[in-house]
Amino acid sequence: MSPYERRLRRILLSFILSFLAFLGLLAWAEHQGLSRFWLGPIFIFSTVMMYAVIGIRSRTTDPEEYYVAGRRIPPLYNGMAAAADWMSAASFISMAGGLYLQGYGGSPGQAGGLAYVLGWTGGFCLVALLIAPHLRKLKLYTVPDYFELRYGGRGPRVVAALSAVLCSFVYVVAQIYGIGLIASRLTGVQFEIGILLGLGGVLLCSFLGGMKAITWTQVAQYIVMLLAFLIPVSWLAYKQLGQPAAPLVYGMQLQKISALEERFANDPAEQQVAAIFLRRAREYQAKLRDVDAALAQERAGAQERIRLLKQQGADSAQVYAANRALAALPRDAASARELWTRAMHESYERAQPLGGVPRHSQPFAGDPGGSAAEREVFDVSRRNFLALMFCLMVGTAGLPHLLTRYYTVPSVAAARTSVAWSLFFIALVYVSAPALAALVKFEVMNNLVGSSFDALPPWIAQWARVDPSLLSVADVNGDRVLQWGEIRLGADIIMLATPELGGLPYVISGLVAAGGLAAALSTADGLLLTISNALVRDIFWHDVKPNLPPEQRVILSKFALMAVALVAAVVATTKPADILALVSASFSLAASAFVPAMLLGILWRGANRTGATAGMLAGLGLTVGYMMVNAPALRAAWGLPPGQQLWFGIQPLSAAVFGVPFGFLVTWIVSLAARRS
Repeated sequence: MSPYERRLRRILLSFILSFLAFLGLLAWAEHQGLSRFWLGPIFIFSTVMMYAVIGIRSRTTDPEEYYVAGRRIPPLYNGMAAAADWMSAASFISMAGGLYLQGYGGSPGQAGGLAYVLGWTGGFCLVALLIAPHLRKLKLYTVPDYFELRYGGRGPRVVAALSAVLCSFVYVVAQIYGIGLIASRLTGVQFEIGILLGLGGVLLCSFLGGMKAITWTQVAQYIVMLLAFLIPVSWLAYKQLGQPAAPLVYGMQLQKISALEERFANDPAEQQVAAIFLRRAREYQAKLRDVDAALAQERAGAQERIRLLKQQGADSAQVYAANRALAALPRDAASARELWTRAMHESYERAQPLGGVPRHSQPFAGDPGGSAAEREVFDVSRRNFLALMFCLMVGTAGLPHLLTRYYTVPSVAAARTSVAWSLFFIALVYVSAPALAALVKFEVMNNLVGSSFDALPPWIAQWARVDPSLLSVADVNGDRVLQWGEIRLGADIIMLATPELGGLPYVISGLVAAGGLAAALSTADGLLLTISNALVRDIFWHDVKPNLPPEQRVILSKFALMAVALVAAVVATTKPADILALVSASFSLAASAFVPAMLLGILWRGANRTGATAGMLAGLGLTVGYMMVNAPALRAAWGLPPGQQLWFGIQPLSAAVFGVPFGFLVTWIVSLAARRS
């Protein structure tokens, strides 16, 4: 071991011991009576400042350091940084939530949560075998550099750069959404202000030191993430089963969950809730037959209620509530159609057995030995599972911010070793995610369901105030008892609410939030650097101002990074979708844009510039088109009928299952045609 690596090891051990001491100090302070009002902000401020100090100490204007960290990061530490870069808010915050809501096999409209674990992990095998060593051997700075070096000319590089911007921007919006979610919950500020608080930490790391600062920040963030994930899941396993090794013992809870699912499916109160949701769905369906008339009737009814309240001398609170209800009505027919369509689908879903949540351990929805309809549901569910797993796996091999991570190691051999370390560090968390989902589901089913509405824990109301789509409870059948069908949890809350759900000390809630923040910050850093490099280095420098000195390129990249971060923050405030959906979409975009031309460029000498450009545009165009034409909001804006126009029942998030083969085919055909012409 070199003196440099010995020094790094001492620093890492010092950091781990210091963070554990900090955690112990806060636990002692909570025990002594420190208010929760202070614990959350202390966690946020301390961790963000810790990353900021690393960023400030690693500041640089040297291009080699800024773009690829001087190509001297040891494989062990690069593996930790890659794991942090990889385990974004989707992995840390939402993957266990996906398993909780979708079970292992999922439903006809949703692939099972296990597809995320298998797809994301399997993708690293493609990276290790085919991509990372080859790219490291070429001594490049960005992924678009490869397309220019391999194919020559401007076309492939520009298309690759714009594709990197597109898929990375979708990905970074999800991370910034996660940052706002955590910051607002811990500090009590508005969601939009929480985004700005977390964004300061992103910019202090990536703005000052580029890849050098990001690498060492991500090493620290991985330690925080690992502790934040393993401590609560181990604690929950010990509480329920008497053993902290959650991945080894959680199988015992699966049998109990299956028994509880059977009980809920036959519970008269649960069936009453489902019937109420079915009635609501049919009411929305009736409104959608004539949206204009239904909206006019709703508005007239709301106005009449306000008039009656005023005539009867009702108190101001009632009149105010009635006015708010009137103001909350859709502005026009298009908005009403979109809102009611979404509400209709949600109500139909919640009218299904178990509130539309698939049974946790079923392999796929439907029944391969049942009726024709059940067999069709089974086939569609299985196709969506395999399609999503394919997109996540192939998308892993095409994500620019992840591939750039392996430019930072000293050699090709170090790149292979670094991928192996990445898999090891990722597996430490990934093997625990299915355990966490099962333990949380048992906790909800066994301890929360059946509670009186008058005795619900306060954290439910606190999370509902952050975002009602994350958590909502309503006494649908009026019996003042919480049924399974009356509680709605979003995927993005399962991990973050685990400590409160399990009755753990609030300091663990702060730790989990700090881990989620570290996951979002680490990935956002890499993504923002990828976008700014694509805009400045791969487009502006090459095509607009080729004489720009290296130091000025670095400075311009920093300001581009800041501008992109602010734009992404504005988009994130609109809450366009949940974290898992946005991240899955970015994987499909990366898979269809990069992988066909990249792999053919590595494995086939016949691939040429014309074919690569056409293949990238064709694959990406098909993927984006399939997503857009099946987006409910866009269909409503374009005046298309509600519903989706799916091919083989494949959901839009898995559009790369069509885009990747199409990209390969177009690259191959056009390359052959260009050689003959």
